[in-house]
Amino acid sequence: MAVSTTMSGQSLPDPSRAEAARDKDNDAQRNTFFLAEEESHDHGGMGGTALGFWIYLMSDCLIFAVLFATYGVLGTAYAGGPTPREIFELPLVALNTSMLLLSSITYGFAMLAMERGAKAQTQGWLAITGLFGLAFLSIELYEFATLIHEGATPQRSAFLSSFFTLVGTHGLHVTFGIVWLVTLMTQVAKHGLIPENKRRLMCLSMFWHFLDVVWIGVFTFVYLLGVLR
Repeated sequence: MAVSTTMSGQSLPDPSRAEAARDKDNDAQRNTFFLAEEESHDHGGMGGTALGFWIYLMSDCLIFAVLFATYGVLGTAYAGGPTPREIFELPLVALNTSMLLLSSITYGFAMLAMERGAKAQTQGWLAITGLFGLAFLSIELYEFATLIHEGATPQRSAFLSSFFTLVGTHGLHVTFGIVWLVTLMTQVAKHGLIPENKRRLMCLSMFWHFLDVVWIGVFTFVYLLGVLR
């Protein structure tokens, strides 16, 4: 081992070796960073995480409750503009609804595969879920573009303003869910089905099914009842 010698004859470690040791320690810290947050969950485990996430979902429920209430008040304020019967295409909306409901089913299959420890199957079902989510968003964007092209813009009436706000907010949540899904797929591919990833997948499952429930309300309250008026 290379050493440096002081005037008193004592040997000191080679600075290059000391630097290499520090780099090794830094690499070890980076490799364990992914799991570091688990230390804060040692006491509560999944229970604490689930409770916190349920509180978040309840806050989201309040947001959508306000948006539904707003639409209920303004849903008939057409201001001489188009009515729901004139602009809504129920077959297209039904197709869009089926995309989101199918994504909920495939996510359920992903969770079953996760419980079995089948990493490849979990990733496959998550990918299918993401594709259904993208199909849902694509149809929704097509619907918005068609309405705007026909002059049914959010500024046209209070009905359209509340409609775009409610449906658009749900679409933003789905977009966030897909980003979250891709992120978790990357983490599972890198680290496998470790307890931390299982916990995160469970939280996303609750979020995704919550969006399905909200959309059923949108489909029934906004589209079906709107056409029947």
